[in-house]
Amino acid sequence: MPLPDYHGGSIVNLMASLVEGLGGGATDYAPLRLLPPGQVGAARQVLLLVIDGLGYDTLTGSGAGGVLERHLRGPMTSVFPPTTASAITTYLTAEAPQQHGLTGWHMYFRELGDVLAVLPFRPRHGGSPLGEGGMDVGAFFGHTPVFDRLPPESVAIAPAHIIESDFNRAHTGSARRVPFTGLESFCDAIRASLTTTAAGRRYVYAYWPELDRLAHEHGIASPEAAAHLAALENAIGGLLAQLSGTDTLVVISADHGFIDTAPESTIDLDDHPGLADCLQLPLCGERRFAYCYVRPGAEADFEAYVREMFAGRARLLESAALLEEGWFGLGEPHPRLRDRIGHYALAMEDNWTIRDYLYGERHYDLVGVHGGISERELTVPLVVVEV
Repeated sequence: MPLPDYHGGSIVNLMASLVEGLGGGATDYAPLRLLPPGQVGAARQVLLLVIDGLGYDTLTGSGAGGVLERHLRGPMTSVFPPTTASAITTYLTAEAPQQHGLTGWHMYFRELGDVLAVLPFRPRHGGSPLGEGGMDVGAFFGHTPVFDRLPPESVAIAPAHIIESDFNRAHTGSARRVPFTGLESFCDAIRASLTTTAAGRRYVYAYWPELDRLAHEHGIASPEAAAHLAALENAIGGLLAQLSGTDTLVVISADHGFIDTAPESTIDLDDHPGLADCLQLPLCGERRFAYCYVRPGAEADFEAYVREMFAGRARLLESAALLEEGWFGLGEPHPRLRDRIGHYALAMEDNWTIRDYLYGERHYDLVGVHGGISERELTVPLVVVEV
């Protein structure tokens, strides 16, 4: 079972290289072996472009021969779990989940007494984002955005429909937030941010989500995902040409990879009332890696059910062991981390997933999935271009 290489081969180490190279000082993690801080420091400007869902195997498979593979420096691991809520927070804080404490799409926050969808920051059962009710979301998370550590001017580029979300406002700090509405707008925003006549250094973070959306809907191996990746590479190739001569270090990577699943490889909790009866909270985390909060006294029944009914489909893990073995990172853990990973975890095998639904929650299927323990989900590319 692969684990993230937090000692110099993970996206948290990439962020250590970027922060140190941009003058923000050392972080709690070693720099990335594939990108020394000195190379970052030698550039006047740095662009970090994060393509949501671009796994290493996808780039070297359906993306083979394109501009990204031509500048591919090698593979990295994401963080664990390899999912947007955890990994994008790492990109925005230079901390692993061990420190930032965000462990999946659905999370139980004991201090709020509720299960939330983290990125929209709203209760899983529905309703408005908590920031709309007056909560200071930045203070609640308690994270220091990377942008606030860096001497250079910073820009954060994200889709217009999320650029001012609770999560983004809490994690972009002093950066100038720039929205976009499509691929052409995305490239225009990056180009405008890096070709300004203003003197001085600059750090630009740009987030592209469309490959992830298409992979969830159609599958990462689908013609739709392949066609989009080709269009994206064409646009990036044009952007690199337009940035030529700007003394910019362009770093391109991703938050996670993907695998494709099928309805017959899905476990619905509604079909397993014996297991559901052991739980005191809804499943948290991801369909590929679910945290289970078990009722006191039901532990033996829970373990027996999983081992008997889910053999070959789910691996049963004790959540305390995940911390001891360093799944979430190195060093001192977030004070709430133990609360946020349940008593047990179900690590889904092969292409299996598990899901449950709350009353009134929309039922939906996903073809492409991520967040699990496979190398395809965990491994992302590092692309580096000097222009």
